[in-house]
Amino acid sequence: MENAKDQIVDVRSVVEAISVDDEDAAPIYQIESLCMRCGEHILLSAFECPHCGERNNEVQFAGELQPRGCCFTLKFPAGDVKMLNRQVVKSESATIKIPELDFEIPPEAQRGSLSTVEGILTRAADELQALQEERRKVDPQTAEAIDQFLLKLRACAAANSSFTFILDDPAGNSFIENPLAPSPDPSLTVRFYERTPEQQAALGYLADSSQPAEYHEEMTTGAVNVVAEQENREPHGSIGAKAGHRAIAQANSAEIAEALFRYSAPEEVMTFPSTCGACAARCETRMFVTRIPYFQEVIVMASTCDACGYRNSELKPGGRISDKGKRVTVQVKNIDDLSRDVIKSDSAGVIILELDLELVSGTLGGIVTTVEGLVTKISETLERVHGFTFGDSLDEAKKHKWQEFRERLNKLLSLEEPWTLIIDDPLANSFIAPATDDIKDDHQLTFEEYERTWEQNEEFGLNDMDTSSADAAYNS
Repeated sequence: MENAKDQIVDVRSVVEAISVDDEDAAPIYQIESLCMRCGEHILLSAFECPHCGERNNEVQFAGELQPRGCCFTLKFPAGDVKMLNRQVVKSESATIKIPELDFEIPPEAQRGSLSTVEGILTRAADELQALQEERRKVDPQTAEAIDQFLLKLRACAAANSSFTFILDDPAGNSFIENPLAPSPDPSLTVRFYERTPEQQAALGYLADSSQPAEYHEEMTTGAVNVVAEQENREPHGSIGAKAGHRAIAQANSAEIAEALFRYSAPEEVMTFPSTCGACAARCETRMFVTRIPYFQEVIVMASTCDACGYRNSELKPGGRISDKGKRVTVQVKNIDDLSRDVIKSDSAGVIILELDLELVSGTLGGIVTTVEGLVTKISETLERVHGFTFGDSLDEAKKHKWQEFRERLNKLLSLEEPWTLIIDDPLANSFIAPATDDIKDDHQLTFEEYERTWEQNEEFGLNDMDTSSADAAYNS
C-alpha cells in the first residue's frame, strides 16, 4: 500500500490510475494561462455537453488582488454593432450595471466569465427567458413585465438602442477591451478607487469592523506607544534623518529614498500597526512628512509585510486642497531632462503630445520617480493592462499598430528628437523638479494654473464639501 501511495502523488495520477482500464477515459491536463489584463497567471476552464449543447466557460484569477478597485464605463450609441464585440473579463467579484434599464448583474451571476458585451447581454436575456413559462403559470403579471424588459435588453444586445455598460470590480481584476489602445477611447472611461471596509470584507480582507478584540487591543497599545515616543522625542539629527533613511530603504527602492532626501530629511518617522493588503496579516506602516522646495509638504507612507513579502508605498499631499488645478509641462531635450525628479499624485493624468498618449488620473497611482522612470512605468503598465493586444486572435494590423507604438515609446528615452511631457493634476499635487538652482531660470519647465470644471470638483467630492462651520469656529 505504501508503494501505491508513493506512485499516486496528485489528482491527475489518481484519475489515470483508476481509469487505466477504460479505453475511452481521457487524462486530465493542466495548462498555464496568462491574464490578459495584468500579465499574472489565471485559470481558464471550459465545459461543453455534446448531448444537450450546454456550454460554460470560467476565468479564475490565480494571483493577488489589485491595490485598488476599478470601474469601467462604456457608452454605446445606437447602431454601432462593432462595439458589441469588445471582449470583457468579468471576475467573480465584479458587478455589471445598465442604468438606462435599471439592470444589474451581481457577482454571483456569470462569475468569472470571458466573453463580449453582446455575449454577456445575450446570456443574461437567455437566463431570464428560461423560466418564463413557469412564471406565466404562477405569476402572469410578473412574467409580462419580464417580457417587456427582455425586449429592451435584447434591443441593447442588438445595438438597436443606446445604453451605458458599467463594469465595477472591487478586486480590480476585470477588464474591457480598448480597440484603440494605446490611444484613449472616447467611449470608454476607467476609474480606480479605494475599497470600502464592506468591500474589503467581501473580498476576504480583514476589515476594521470585523477585526478581533485582541487586534484592537494591540492597535490601542501601538497607538499609546507612538504617543509616548512623541512625548519623549529626541532632538533632530539623532533619530529623525537616520530613522527616515532606514524606514524608506526597508520599505521601497533606493531610488525613492534618494529622490526624497535630496531635498530634506524628515523631522519624525512614525510607525503604527496596519494590515497587509495582500494576505491580511499584521504589518507595520512607516510615515513621515517632508517639504520639497518649490512644491509643498508631502506625506510618505511605506508598508512591508514579513509574512508574504508584500511592499507598498504611497505619496500623499499635505496641507489644504488647492483652489486651482495645475498643469506642469517640461520639454525633454537632453539626458539631464530624463533625470528630473517627478512626483505624480494619484489624481494626476499624464500626456505625451508626440505620441497622442493620454493617461487618465489614477492610472499609475501616486509615485515618486524620474522622467525616465515614468516613461518606463507607462510602457510596463500599457503592456500589462492591454494584454488583449498580444493574443493570437488579434489581427496583424492591430498587432503591428501596438508594436509600432511601443517602439516609439522606447525611442523617447533615446532622445532621437525632443518631446513634451505634461502632468495635469486638478488638485495641484504633482511636481517636476527644475534642472537649475532657480526655477525661474529653467525655460524648459512651465507651470500653468487653471480653474477646475464642475465635473472635476464633483469627482473629488468638492461640490458637496461645506466648511462654513469649521471656518466660523476657526475665526471665532
